[in-house]
Amino acid sequence: MLKLYGLRLGFVVGAWFAPDATMHRVARLFCTPFASTRSRALAAPTHGAREESLEVDGQRIATYVWGDPQRQPYVLFAHGWSSHGTRIAKWLPALSAAGYAVVAFDQPAHGKSAGRLATLPDFTRHLFAVGEHYGPAAVVIGHSLGGAAALLAMARGMRAERAVLIAPAADPVAAVKRFARFLWVGEDICRRLFAYYEAHIGISFDSQQAHRNAPGIASPALIVHDLDDREVPWAEGERYARYWPDSRLLSTQGLGHNRIADDGSVIVAALRFLHGEQVGDKVVSSENLPYGFA
Repeated sequence: MLKLYGLRLGFVVGAWFAPDATMHRVARLFCTPFASTRSRALAAPTHGAREESLEVDGQRIATYVWGDPQRQPYVLFAHGWSSHGTRIAKWLPALSAAGYAVVAFDQPAHGKSAGRLATLPDFTRHLFAVGEHYGPAAVVIGHSLGGAAALLAMARGMRAERAVLIAPAADPVAAVKRFARFLWVGEDICRRLFAYYEAHIGISFDSQQAHRNAPGIASPALIVHDLDDREVPWAEGERYARYWPDSRLLSTQGLGHNRIADDGSVIVAALRFLHGEQVGDKVVSSENLPYGFA
């Protein structure tokens, strides 16, 4: 805790005396996954997965394959920030029993994959590349930032018959601001941060917003989000359901941001959705609430 307060105070002081250097420190920290993503991926059982690797953007990406995606309909799983591909483990028995193969992978700088930094555009490109390699998926399942990457990859042409997005992040601007508030980073550094990212990544934050990309996707989607999510507010999941034409919203309570991805009732609901049943509620857009409930 003392280390965190020291970091925060350093950013407060740095914003006054060395704003550019402080902004670069914040930018690097924002793009650096927790070191535990490596140790947790190495310690996690692979449940008999066939481990393979792909090269994407000159980096080795670790993949995990259960079943035969060439002969079976397959599920493509996209994990969230500071997570790893084998996070899909609790879904494997139900998906296998339903006849699905499963493909998961570690994003750059995560798990067993190479790299030290990652961004949402990286998540999107790597998911797209894995989908291209293994072919059209029956369904893409994305958790948190992986849900955002699934949306953006599908909007850019990644083929998946259906999507299940769990606690998906809808607003990269809001995500940066939440991170900045946590670190006591002020508005001036935030403005510099946005300009720096857009200049170096070459993609605007606005173009990554869920409501800019969801309307053009034809595949059905189930959005699952918890009302008590403290990391990505429920309203962001509701925004997906509001703007994605053929989608429904399943709201849970008490599962938070992470347990929702492993919850048995969520897995059962997702399998019902994959079987063609109507799950969750239809959300209808309105002009006075463009991003959801007030």
